[in-house]
Amino acid sequence: MTKERFRKVYGRRQGRPLRGDRQEALDVLYPKLCVDKSILTKEANINPRDWFDDVETIKFEIGFGNGEFLRNNMLKNPNTGFIGAEPFVNGVSAFLKSIKDDPHDNVRVFMDDALLIAQSLADDTLDGMYVLNPDPWHKSRHHKRRMITQNNLDVFSRILKSDAILTMTTDVDSLAEWMCTEATNHPDFEWTATCADDWRVMPDDWYQTRYELKGIKAGRKQSYLHFKRK
Repeated sequence: MTKERFRKVYGRRQGRPLRGDRQEALDVLYPKLCVDKSILTKEANINPRDWFDDVETIKFEIGFGNGEFLRNNMLKNPNTGFIGAEPFVNGVSAFLKSIKDDPHDNVRVFMDDALLIAQSLADDTLDGMYVLNPDPWHKSRHHKRRMITQNNLDVFSRILKSDAILTMTTDVDSLAEWMCTEATNHPDFEWTATCADDWRVMPDDWYQTRYELKGIKAGRKQSYLHFKRK
């Protein structure tokens, strides 16, 4: 991985010190399930199917927090391989603790910047992507840190298969407008919404995380944005 491909991860990498089950899960499970950073390459030729024994489709969640949505998806869809990237140590340890007694052969975890993986994958290798409640970076001078930008959408477009869905959510209205505008203005993505309920109403078979429920309880409205790779 060259210096040109290094991308700084903003914000904290760890909160409270890990103890007990969380530290044990990180020590035992992470080495088994992690994507080794040393294999990532500027050649953009990695097929993520090689990371799994037998899956039909591959999906990638960027910034999975404590991993509740990721865990629900991997348990409900054993024939799908899931890649989850989260730079926050406490979130990764919480996720690994939650799955230690579950079947987990269909998930791989990366505790660093998701774009390091995205930039390394070969073309047309993903069947779907999730960017759920990313950091809004409210200040204008920090907007360049937002995950959904034209440059990042270029990367997502390259690694997504035709007709694959990029799902984005937020409970920050200004960020919802930003993400929708960025994706709509990108030539390779098409908004699937045909009416307001398509982005205002929670999709069928959706799993609400504690973060999402906390926002709803506080009076914030979640937006569900689905864009198809043309």
